Amino acid sequence: MEQITTKVLLAEDEPALGMIVSESLDSRGFDVDHFENGKLALEAFEKNDYDILVLDVMMPEMDGFTVAKNVRQLNDEVPIIFLTAKSQTDDVLEGFHVGGNDYLKKPFSMEELIVRIKNLLTRQNIQKTASHYKIGNYDFNFPKQELKIDDEIIKLTHRESHLLYHLVLKMNKVLDRTYILKKLWGDDDFFSGRSMDVFITKLRKKLAKDENIEIVNVRGFGYKLIVGE
Repeated sequence: MEQITTKVLLAEDEPALGMIVSESLDSRGFDVDHFENGKLALEAFEKNDYDILVLDVMMPEMDGFTVAKNVRQLNDEVPIIFLTAKSQTDDVLEGFHVGGNDYLKKPFSMEELIVRIKNLLTRQNIQKTASHYKIGNYDFNFPKQELKIDDEIIKLTHRESHLLYHLVLKMNKVLDRTYILKKLWGDDDFFSGRSMDVFITKLRKKLAKDENIEIVNVRGFGYKLIVGE
């Protein structure tokens, strides 16, 4: 049986670091395409299929955040890890807002990068064991990542769909904040928590057509999807 190779797009403008990361990932069986600026990286993404993106934030031609914004217009699902020398909270939050899944501060160990890559790929491949769920007047199609109400179909991103799936499983009960952060984000730190809050807000807007549905914040515990009659 032919072995399936994970294809990685690496965008890193520092040649030495880019070479180290590329060779390290190659030695672990990954197939890596390395580009030294964001513009070339985006052009490559538009022409090829990648399983995961590793983007440096500060790059010539086009920074990592801009690359991610453009990628998310084409693909909601491919995992994105940011490499950043920045440590300010706003910079990290910006990464999540533009569609990043994780970040790694320089300097970092290759072992940590590889673990984070594998964790993201594992979470992306969570088996979609259910099909349709009824949420008030909405029909939630988990495999297709869609909400339907009347004749309107509302598309969900990969992350939105999985978050809603777990809320539905605990409908009218509290979904533990720490559990879901570790399940979908891999960490329950401050930055992951802020990222999840953003996705909760997005889900509230997409469920707003049924006034009997609300997602409430149970302070100190988590979130509850409440569906009234």
